Amino acid sequence: MAKIQIVMSGSHASVKIWIKFYCKQYNAGVLIRDNEIKLKSILGRWSVLLIIGVLALSAYWLTQFWLGPQVVGLTVAKEELVQTVVTNGKLALLQPIDVISQYNGKVATVSVKQGQYVKAGQTLYLLENKDDRGSIQKARAAIAQAEAKFKKISESTHAGSEQSLRIANAAVDKAKKQYARYTELTAKGLVSYEQSSDAIRNLAIAQSQLANAQFQAKANRAKGSEYALAEIALSKARAFEKNVREKSGTRPIVAEQDGMLIASHIFAGSKVKIGKKLMELSLTDKVQLALQLDDQVKSELKPGQHVWLVAEGHADQRLSAEISVLDFSAASGQSKIELTFTGKKPADFLQQDKLVSVEIELNRRTDTLSLSMSAIRNVDSPEPWVMVSDNGRAQRRVIKLGMRAKSRVEVLEGLRENELVFPATGLEVLEGKRIRLARS
Repeated sequence: MAKIQIVMSGSHASVKIWIKFYCKQYNAGVLIRDNEIKLKSILGRWSVLLIIGVLALSAYWLTQFWLGPQVVGLTVAKEELVQTVVTNGKLALLQPIDVISQYNGKVATVSVKQGQYVKAGQTLYLLENKDDRGSIQKARAAIAQAEAKFKKISESTHAGSEQSLRIANAAVDKAKKQYARYTELTAKGLVSYEQSSDAIRNLAIAQSQLANAQFQAKANRAKGSEYALAEIALSKARAFEKNVREKSGTRPIVAEQDGMLIASHIFAGSKVKIGKKLMELSLTDKVQLALQLDDQVKSELKPGQHVWLVAEGHADQRLSAEISVLDFSAASGQSKIELTFTGKKPADFLQQDKLVSVEIELNRRTDTLSLSMSAIRNVDSPEPWVMVSDNGRAQRRVIKLGMRAKSRVEVLEGLRENELVFPATGLEVLEGKRIRLARS
């Protein structure tokens, strides 16, 4: 409770203030009375405002003291929870086959790397080959033959066809004149009909020979068909020789089947002999894992569950797979899990007997209530509980928990969606204490 009286007179202001605060909860009070402040008129109004501000701050502070401290709560939310178990395992790659050298020689280049998928017919490595000299010589002989033919067409044949064309033109002119003369003589009765027919036949023969000579000359000119064919043949011969020369000295060794390269025992410069094992291929997209699992985890495993593999130093190559076969019968106590890859990109760490970190999905809940583990008290006891706010006071509430998933846990009973809960760490919260919860 607060009471203020202000009296103004003359050039001075007389301010009488009675202030009384009382807190029922803590049975405490503050009383200020009969305080008289004489102020000059120029400062009167500002003094009054200052006093009102002090009173307002005092009222706010007492309100905060009355309501208790404020704590940022943890929210109960609906979300998807995934429960996983993480362990270590050793890889075993299934159905491996050996790539055996069929030739003697030295490796020029290796075209694939370990962990890479290859297709049938894909080059694995190039082997130096010393038997290509004959092929190069044959290719060069083909070039020489094509060049000779091209030169003959462009020079000799062209000149000969032009000469034949001139002769054929002259023969046609001569046959025409002879035909005209015999026609005139036949009309005068000076020659026989048979002689006139010979002139006609000679003219037809000369014209036919002229047509052939014209065609041959046209074909042998710069853009004629024979010239063009000879030019194409020469270009092909040169291209073939270049290709043989570039590939000379190497022989490609290819994969016979689809698979993944799991081991390579060669590098550029390696000497190989017939029968030597050079590489190993796995012909399946499956691997086997040997790992130690407790009985509880075994009971929750089933085909189709998701698994993620990652190896030290390969954190950026997290490989996704699914369980296809389970085998818990090993005498050593180790469990064997056969996995089928679901990811598109293979990982470099896929090697025989490689140790990897394995994360196995055990359970998945969709659209379920969950809460941060940091809000649960006595989480491993038969009655775990949380501290909530009820009418501004801390209240203990027993809850029922379900599946745990890393930092969150499924809430089956005792809490509602969007309800706020006090963190179990940090500020100590006693039951019944006045305290406030706020959202983050």
